[in-house]
Amino acid sequence: MRFLYPELLWLLLLLPVLALIKGKRGAAPALLFSTTSVARTLAGARKIRSGHISTGLKLLAIGLLIFALARPQQGNTTTEINASGIDILLAIDVSSSMEAMDFKLNGKSVNRLEVVKDVVSTFIEDRPNDRIGLLAFAARPYLVSPLTLDHDWLAKRLESLSIGMIEDGTAIGSAIGSSVNRLRDQKAKSRIIILLTDGISNKGRIPPLIAADTAEAMKIKVYTIGAGTRGVAPIPVIQYGRRRIVNAEVNIDEETLRKVAEKTGAMYFRATDTESLEKIYTEINDMETTTRTIKKFENYRELFSYFLFASLVLIALSLLVNRNRLP
Repeated sequence: MRFLYPELLWLLLLLPVLALIKGKRGAAPALLFSTTSVARTLAGARKIRSGHISTGLKLLAIGLLIFALARPQQGNTTTEINASGIDILLAIDVSSSMEAMDFKLNGKSVNRLEVVKDVVSTFIEDRPNDRIGLLAFAARPYLVSPLTLDHDWLAKRLESLSIGMIEDGTAIGSAIGSSVNRLRDQKAKSRIIILLTDGISNKGRIPPLIAADTAEAMKIKVYTIGAGTRGVAPIPVIQYGRRRIVNAEVNIDEETLRKVAEKTGAMYFRATDTESLEKIYTEINDMETTTRTIKKFENYRELFSYFLFASLVLIALSLLVNRNRLP
């Protein structure tokens, strides 16, 4: 409910003032007695405080009249949202090499997957109108979440990603092929895959470039991201039951990732630290924009007549009380 003239409601502040003035002034005496004993006897015989009831009814009637003047309205609002969204499949590498601790989060060195999860969660939040799915891959692809608009649930599934959840290896071609299979029958105006890996394809039956040809035929863009510092990176290993950090060489097949992206009309990016990874997802977000049209319909019903009628009823009751007051 809303009021067309809400400023008139300030008049309600006058009601306590009127009540105070009325209480102090009191009613004019109708009869004069030479002694108070007679009046005391009458008061004891009939203790109906009709004067107070009448005053209360009048004040309530004034309050309802003020509500009526403020024009209360009850409305029904209908909102239609026409979202021209994009279907997005996020393919994330969860192989053992993602344990490399060459990225930082909040000033602390963490493994690559933890940073990717943090950055991707922001990417998801920035695209509320798009259906987004999540696929993890190592030696084989695994669908973590189908395409969905329930981004709260998607964020929980993203958080569940862990290294070792799939047998080790890097099947880039299979990851692309599985992602294409999830997107091919969708009717969205644009369908894209954002694939992030930190290695070289060494598993799977489908070569990455063959999978890219399939994506191209389906008009599905495949953005590729190579994650990891250049040269060597610190990687935790278990030796003789103890965990220690060793420096290992970083190998990413950038040429293949670049060809995959170019074949499908997309781009390849290299992320060497957290900041560059954030910029990459921001850039993809800007390139793959969505439009949203909002139509809002409002229909309001006038309620002032109800308040006016109630006010008149209270005034009538007040007059009736006054007529039946003790003379």
